[in-house]
Amino acid sequence: MTKSRLSTRISLRWPPEPAFESTDTLVLSVDSWYVDLRVDRASGAIDWAIAGERLQDQGSNEVLFTHELDSRNSFGVADCGSFSSLPNGDDLEVGVMPRSDLPGSPVREYEEVWRKLLFQPAGESSGLSFVLEAGGDVQLDDGEKEVIRTFIGAIWGTYIVLRQRQVLARPAGEAKTIIRSGGEVSALREDFVHGSGFRVKYSIGPEVGELPAQRDVEAVLTDGHLFPGKKVIVQGEEYVVRALEDLRGEA
Repeated sequence: MTKSRLSTRISLRWPPEPAFESTDTLVLSVDSWYVDLRVDRASGAIDWAIAGERLQDQGSNEVLFTHELDSRNSFGVADCGSFSSLPNGDDLEVGVMPRSDLPGSPVREYEEVWRKLLFQPAGESSGLSFVLEAGGDVQLDDGEKEVIRTFIGAIWGTYIVLRQRQVLARPAGEAKTIIRSGGEVSALREDFVHGSGFRVKYSIGPEVGELPAQRDVEAVLTDGHLFPGKKVIVQGEEYVVRALEDLRGEA
């Protein structure tokens, strides 16, 4: 069984209202880490961009998602969904989360339908799926510090990068660092097109020109000595390999 998953959202429903879908949503999951980009179809702007850990107890259908990066600044909100299979093979997720389209973003019940997508082969190195993170291992004394948090996710012919400037704080006398606020997220998504190679599908945000493209991590992908926890350099910036799976035998 692969530890990697590529999925898209089919619909969102806020009961008792009818289901709808206004975004192009793609989620990359590798082991217990995920990168999630949702783009509004009408405007081309980011609807929601999040990344972090996907935590699930063995034998449970409930999944807790941490928000290490969040375009809506919902860092302290518990995001827990319960999953079940539908007759057509899709997954139904139910839970509660802030409803950002209403004043004050009140927490409401939701239903989301997700569909698993097939991996798109894209060359010799593309069978390595992974999640990399930069800016997450920050040592902070009492006070505040701005960090640049970047997540890179890839599964074969699908590639997503999210970046956000965040202000971290640790109150005097406290042991735990907290995220006080996050800035606008920049996002890059590239998809492999047969005969053309990787092509940009979405390029959004103030720092998108500084995000590493798929070709920039090609040398890292073909390193051959990657493992979770290893530190690698991409465009002069240090990343930690959060999750990794070699899928080349699955082709």
